Amino acid sequence: MALSEATHPKEHFVSSAADIAQLGEAVRPGDVLVMTNGTWTDQAIVFRGRGTPEKPITLRAQTPGKVVLTGNSSVTIDGEYLVVSGFSLKDGRSTNAGVAIKGSHCRLTDTVVVGGTYKFFVRMWGTENRMDHCYLAGKTSESPTLQVEVESKPNRHRIDHNHFGSRPPLGRNGGETIRVGYSWQSMTNSGTIVEQNLFDRCDGELEIVSNKSCDNVYRGNTFLDCAGMFTLRHGNRCRVEGNFFFGHHKRGSGGIRVIGEDHVIVNNYIDGVEEGAFRVTSGILDSPLVGYFRARNCLIAFNTVVDSAGPIIELAAGLGTSRRTLLPENITIANNVFSLPQRATLLKGKEGDGFKWQGNVAWAGTNSEAIGPRAGVRVADPKLVLGNDHLWRPAEDSPLRGRAEGNFWEIKTDIDGQKRQNAFDVGCDQIATTPVRNQPLTARDVGPSWMSRTNSLTFNR
Repeated sequence: MALSEATHPKEHFVSSAADIAQLGEAVRPGDVLVMTNGTWTDQAIVFRGRGTPEKPITLRAQTPGKVVLTGNSSVTIDGEYLVVSGFSLKDGRSTNAGVAIKGSHCRLTDTVVVGGTYKFFVRMWGTENRMDHCYLAGKTSESPTLQVEVESKPNRHRIDHNHFGSRPPLGRNGGETIRVGYSWQSMTNSGTIVEQNLFDRCDGELEIVSNKSCDNVYRGNTFLDCAGMFTLRHGNRCRVEGNFFFGHHKRGSGGIRVIGEDHVIVNNYIDGVEEGAFRVTSGILDSPLVGYFRARNCLIAFNTVVDSAGPIIELAAGLGTSRRTLLPENITIANNVFSLPQRATLLKGKEGDGFKWQGNVAWAGTNSEAIGPRAGVRVADPKLVLGNDHLWRPAEDSPLRGRAEGNFWEIKTDIDGQKRQNAFDVGCDQIATTPVRNQPLTARDVGPSWMSRTNSLTFNR
């Protein structure tokens, strides 16, 4: 046999977990395993192999969406440069993970997990793995929909362009949609990137996303009608940037909880939430890992908050409860826009040492008492107008234009992905004419290519 024939990628049709296992080491880089259309019942698939960057090994549905795994079925991906795509896990009865991603440089894409009793719909280990263009919804059992395990070194996973659909209230802790780490892993660097995902009616508990590790990035995500908040629960040095929050005044909807040190929270748009935009959290003296570390050395800047119930900012959330006696300290709140409805207030609580206020603009119409006098907060009508994209943006004659204060050279773009240059504008939107690169996501922008979905994003108020 010629060498070219021996190394030419092959296509293998498989109809069961046993078929996949039987191929074993016969699978080579570039090979494709094709799952035959139909319902696969009680199939515990273990997909192993070692592909290469140029020639990954692929396990895919014969026709995307036409392979349905049910009963006590699960999928384990364990190797290097493996790609799995195109199937559904539906109403699985397993109490383990629906999909377990291990190894390195593996990818789960174009896949659906709905319903069932899985402890986790997807669980990620290893390094530099990716989950993208998937749809996960309908989890009613305890534990997060997606769990990222944080091991002894940065894992640098990427979670992008997924649709996290409806999750009903669990009624207790453990109903997060994404959790990155655990309390005991929270001082470990993860380096996970969560970007361009749609969180749609994720009501499992207070924490929609629960960060419990260090050095993660959350950017360009859309939170739509979720009864919860994005939560930096444990860990340090995370970046929360360019996200959209649309609460539509749903009970329990909120913005961002800030716990821990050295976080950067910039360029976010928060509209119509009921539980406030920012909760800057107090802490416990010598806190255990499962406790509350106070917020310290954090930046909250260039965010826009509109039509949201207050208090917009809690300065020491939780103070006096759960042994929390330490006030947050060294918090910079700069160049944000707060456009309050009549019933809202801007602030609640007592700030700690080292708070720095500069360049903020707040407006509550005739209810100026809702803002109160404070250095670093200018009371002025920001002159926001509803744009064609249904976002409230500054008009040409807005007092936000070119009025940012301080040196924030590290913030290079606005929420649209447009460059900030010359004099910075206050708020998340820098007026510019260059193309918009980041915008609110709809069901048509994310999830599997083969899945029929209506546009879930509505701006009706």
